[in-house]
Amino acid sequence: MTDGKDHGRHVRQGLIGFVTGHRSKWLIVALWLVVLVVAAPLAQKLTDAQDNDAASWLPGSAESTQVLQTADGFRPEQIPAVVVYAREGGLTVQDRRQIAEDAAQIKQLTAHGIRGAETRGPVYNQRSAPEAAQIYVPITMDEKGWEEISPAVDSIRDKAGESENGLAVHVTGPGGTSADFSKAFEGIDSTLLLSAMAVVIVMLLLTFRSPTLIIVPLLGVVVALFTAQALIYLLAQHAGLTVNGQSAGILTVLVFGAGTDYALLLVARYREELRRHEDRHEAMALALHRAGPAVLASGATVVLSMLVLLAAEMNSTRGLGPVAAIGVAVALLAMISLFPALLLICGRWIFWPSIPHSGSADPTERGMWARLGHRMARRPRVVWVGTALALAVLSLGLLQLRAEGIGNADAFTGKPDSITGQEVSARYFPAGSGDPLVIVSNEAQADQVRQAVSSTQGVVPGSLTVPPGTKPSHDGQVLFEATMTAPADSEAAKHTVERVRDAVHDVPGADAQVGGGTAALLDMDAATTHDNLVIIPAVLVVVLLILSALLRAVVAPVLLIGTVVLSFAAALGASALAFRHVFDYAGEQTDFPLFVFVFLVALGIDYNIFLTTRIREEAAREGTRRGVVTGLAATGAVITSAGLVLAGTFAALATLPMVAFAEIGFAVALGVLLDTFVVRSVLVTSLFLDVGRKVWWPGRLAREDGGPAARARAEERVSQSSE
Repeated sequence: MTDGKDHGRHVRQGLIGFVTGHRSKWLIVALWLVVLVVAAPLAQKLTDAQDNDAASWLPGSAESTQVLQTADGFRPEQIPAVVVYAREGGLTVQDRRQIAEDAAQIKQLTAHGIRGAETRGPVYNQRSAPEAAQIYVPITMDEKGWEEISPAVDSIRDKAGESENGLAVHVTGPGGTSADFSKAFEGIDSTLLLSAMAVVIVMLLLTFRSPTLIIVPLLGVVVALFTAQALIYLLAQHAGLTVNGQSAGILTVLVFGAGTDYALLLVARYREELRRHEDRHEAMALALHRAGPAVLASGATVVLSMLVLLAAEMNSTRGLGPVAAIGVAVALLAMISLFPALLLICGRWIFWPSIPHSGSADPTERGMWARLGHRMARRPRVVWVGTALALAVLSLGLLQLRAEGIGNADAFTGKPDSITGQEVSARYFPAGSGDPLVIVSNEAQADQVRQAVSSTQGVVPGSLTVPPGTKPSHDGQVLFEATMTAPADSEAAKHTVERVRDAVHDVPGADAQVGGGTAALLDMDAATTHDNLVIIPAVLVVVLLILSALLRAVVAPVLLIGTVVLSFAAALGASALAFRHVFDYAGEQTDFPLFVFVFLVALGIDYNIFLTTRIREEAAREGTRRGVVTGLAATGAVITSAGLVLAGTFAALATLPMVAFAEIGFAVALGVLLDTFVVRSVLVTSLFLDVGRKVWWPGRLAREDGGPAARARAEERVSQSSE
């Protein structure tokens, strides 16, 4: 049997030896420095490579997507902005003169994709003394069209002026709303970067209690983020990878959260080994040897879970998969190569003022987590049953979940001008004006299709038109629009789309299809329902297989999967209650449960991996019951810190003025905290204590459990500590 020094020499071979080598550590840092110099300029271009047009979000096979593609043959892709004027009691003569002058000036605009010559209006509401007017301004979506929406709307606002002297003036419609969404995304990278960085700095200071040590993991995650952003930019430019504002924002959070978690685990094990070894290179080699498998398994779990998103029908969800997987993979690579090399170069002083010296005592052996483990060992079954019941009660909050989509009016945490304008417009005009249905059909059956549309409930009579600038026909097809009576983002409007689709699909030989903004929302709902049913089970299977391979058991992985699902349900239920009764949100997007599930399961399982791999390591020496207590004592502090960091980085999403991001950030943060403080520390620990060595079935430890002598000693120590 080899002693500690011989074992240290043994593990300092291969990749671990290269990372921890006296000379090679400098080479690793030099290589990453070259990568950073090349990557930083490319990372800054990622925003320019984002594709936020409708096709990048919609399911590729959806009817609304096909209409969008067909419409390109009739006219350039357009998004209408609507200028709304209103005065309670009726527009004055001066108001009408001003509106006419504004319309004339808007019709002269040509910059930023504005097609002033195709501007329609002013159109007054149908009354003897009109109280409101609207001007419809099409904005063309060329190669830079979506980037031009915000400046185009700003130009329209400059001509229309602001509300004053009792005359309300607003820019709304899809163009106005898109511009407000665009402004909400402005600076998303810098905002999230600074927010996540601030959270990481605070949590590392609280965890390490060292102002010098926080520099190294911070450098590691920043280098990883720039590298990931550069790689994703190159793939977006040259390999067709779809990146939008959503995936770019989540990338920042994932890299910071996951990267810092891996750093915390490695630092904790490295500090543990520094107390046992004089040579810091040997200590790092052993830390990587013992903690490396858990870190690699955690990273692989997240990467593979994210790649499962490639099975999604929603383009936005499918595009997030490889973006997130690349980010986590790069963070993992940086944390097992650059981060250890930087720690070795810095030496022990980096831990100042609490420098771990060889031979010093390990404070975790008699700390809070060790005491908690001993207490749970007295009556583990009572502990886990009570904890599971408490989580089940929280899960009842799922009855309050309204993941049916939210309209534009409820999508912002504030109230931008376009939403105010939408409300004003709905008071005086058909609620669906400005965002019409788009219908395409074969030319020969066009009259029948028009009749079918106009006679459908929910369509404004006489509203069927061929928009200005549209070809009369193209490839034997025609295109026309129709206005709905309900707001375009409402459930009533979605039902109207369903009725119109049924009506036009029944016209023989018409090959008619219905698209537009409302149809896109309807198709997104259907695609997300499909994605929930496919992706959630697939992620569970991936996680189960990884846990089975890592722990070489069946019982333990099944128990862990069960705790994760219960944790997810409790987090979702508690979040739904908070959204209804604390934040007063109108509802959740249809993809909200899917995103929360993927992030909670893929990232939350990390803590179970960190804990159970250490328990297994200790169980091989001391027996399962003693190994559970030792594993909890050794990992409790670092896993808690990692959970706080990850929760804080996801909570940074709440800095964005959009409800969907705020809800995902809140739910994931809450779920991570539940997983850290309740599921991992109490539920999993007490379950393992209760099941005992059978938890490793059918592996060797289920039979031997550290050997008879080790098991007897472990049982005796646990019994003594419980008295």
